[in-house]
Amino acid sequence: MTRRSRSIGRLAAPLWHAGLCLAGALVATSAAAQTEAVAPQRAVAPEALPAATVAYDPWEPLNRGLFAFGMGLDHVVFAPVTHGYMKVTPAPVRNRVSSVVYNLGEPTTVIQDVLQGHPKRAGTATARFVVNSTVGLLGMFDVASHWGLAPHESDFGQTLGRYGAQPGPYIFVPIVGPSNLRDGIGRLVDVATDPIGFAIGGITSTPGAIRYGVTALDERTLADPAFAALKDATNPYVTTRSAYTQHRAAVVQAATGATQALPDFDSPSDAQ
Repeated sequence: MTRRSRSIGRLAAPLWHAGLCLAGALVATSAAAQTEAVAPQRAVAPEALPAATVAYDPWEPLNRGLFAFGMGLDHVVFAPVTHGYMKVTPAPVRNRVSSVVYNLGEPTTVIQDVLQGHPKRAGTATARFVVNSTVGLLGMFDVASHWGLAPHESDFGQTLGRYGAQPGPYIFVPIVGPSNLRDGIGRLVDVATDPIGFAIGGITSTPGAIRYGVTALDERTLADPAFAALKDATNPYVTTRSAYTQHRAAVVQAATGATQALPDFDSPSDAQ
């Protein structure tokens, strides 16, 4: 999994970072995210999908209202800030920022790898953090990947799923974004156990506030293509819910060592 397809729970951060999970999920499962509603005549029926990839959404009316409010807030506040940042900051500089942000999340990955009983994966994440923090100049360059140490994601929601915890009800919270009961608990634990957060004093400290602000801006920047794709979806709410649920099912499957077979959706251009 590439740096640009990291999931919501991967990096321990405050609500702004978690709020950009919408596009993280969509980028990670872009084919499904773009076509569930765009090509309904070719969509896979819910009963044909693996159970773990079908969202349980008992609060759908409330969630739909909150989704509309959250998208409106993004349109008015977060998108303009993001587009201004993208306009004045060259792509190479933005890429270096993304690398540093991702590197600061590696210690959280190590913790979750250990909890999941994956010492080899924990060793890889540890080596990545050491290499990129030194040779990679504080994480600005992903030297570790060039040395064969591929990135991967681990978070506490994934850990809970690895040991059999079910997703529970689907939830959409403005700013926080799409989630479910299991992953919502996981996010809180990731924030509370973030080693880098402890080291710099959390969001109440100046370094912590800067880190979380930069993280939020970086995540929204990486998410921008996915937010743009939602504008073409017939049913953005269903598209988002499907992408999030399927992506998280695949993440949990990765923690168990199994593979998750997801339906093969067409892209909007193919469907037209």
